[in-house]
Amino acid sequence: MFRRFIPLIFIATLLCWSDAIASVNISATRVWPAQDYTRLTIESKHTIHYSFLSLKNPERLVLDLYDVEITPALKALINKIGSNDPYIKAIRIARFKPGVVRLVLDLKTKAKPQIFDLKPVAEYGHRLVLDVYPVVVTDPLMALVQQGEGEIAPSSNPAERRTIPATNKNSNKTAKTNKAFTKKSLNTRHPQISRRILIIAVDAGHGGEDPGARGRRGTHEKDITLAIARKLKKKIDQTSGMRAVLIRDGDYFIPLRGRVEKARKAHADLFVSIHADSFVKSKARGSSVFALSKRGASSASARWLAKKENEADLIGGINLAVKDPYLARTLLDLSQTATINDSMKVAKDVLKELGSINTLHRGFVEQAGFAVLKSPDIPSILVETAFISNPTEERRLRSDRYRGKLASAILSGIKRYFSQNPALSKPRIAQNE
Repeated sequence: MFRRFIPLIFIATLLCWSDAIASVNISATRVWPAQDYTRLTIESKHTIHYSFLSLKNPERLVLDLYDVEITPALKALINKIGSNDPYIKAIRIARFKPGVVRLVLDLKTKAKPQIFDLKPVAEYGHRLVLDVYPVVVTDPLMALVQQGEGEIAPSSNPAERRTIPATNKNSNKTAKTNKAFTKKSLNTRHPQISRRILIIAVDAGHGGEDPGARGRRGTHEKDITLAIARKLKKKIDQTSGMRAVLIRDGDYFIPLRGRVEKARKAHADLFVSIHADSFVKSKARGSSVFALSKRGASSASARWLAKKENEADLIGGINLAVKDPYLARTLLDLSQTATINDSMKVAKDVLKELGSINTLHRGFVEQAGFAVLKSPDIPSILVETAFISNPTEERRLRSDRYRGKLASAILSGIKRYFSQNPALSKPRIAQNE
């Protein structure tokens, strides 16, 4: 009798222990809606096992989570779907069967979902990520048309671009606007940049799951960079012969390679990535400008910063199953040296202008292997506007007026560069589109 009783106790103990291990507690959920895509993140201290399928008529995504508890954090997903979400209409959550919790996402349109998991990094635990992409991706050049100014026609040679009137209800009004715009462009003080409209890709660093650096007052780098980027875009759009494309226009994450790809699809003449530096010592201060390096970093601090910025993909979360089209070829491209030389020129001009409103961290442009600067055919710079880890500079960065000064200084440097280095006939490398 006693011998029979021991196995029964042992089995019961194993079952209880197994149930405790199998029960996964969801600690946090987040939704990041954007025009580019909507990201849904489910976080736990343990790996989340799942299965996934798409359903038609109506369009739905079904996500089954195994051995997961329906916690308040998981339930909160239901109310995190806003009416302004471009792709997800609603989420329903219920226990489908023992051991399985089912999430059904009702979609507003056809979508191309991607789902993958991420290992713990920074302050995050295990994350299950669902990205809902549109079937038809928005063309950055068409975004310029929607501004009412016209379109820059795509061409393998930038010199062949032309302004095409946008077609809408007010076509006559638009035609007049385009005519006035072209005339105004031709009368610019710098005739070298009046031959065609220049496209500037303005990249607000970090975003969404990746907050970037944090100041002592709780300021997030991703918020500062977006505020400065929006101001810079507005100032560029008000400049004759120039238009800006925002790489990120909201609080969401874009992989580093995605930022490069978006700039290339917009046929940008220049790529400017905005950041706010941080360091372990709060006394560090000043503005810096960086360009890409093919031969290693120009200093230990530049190498450290590039490593930190390149880790944005790990923190923000990328699907490692998707190949990087630029990684294998970028640094071997014959045009890379010329592009880096142009990057150094514009970086020097921007650095000089920043020196008029802020202390310079170093008096020269530095170089390192920043992934976001690896476009083979677009001059690209990374601007560390100030140290968010410095209490004084953090306070300035929180000032709307000071952010405006930073944007003006960057634009002045850009204009100085193009006045001396007109982008008229640079050959373009065929894009992988």
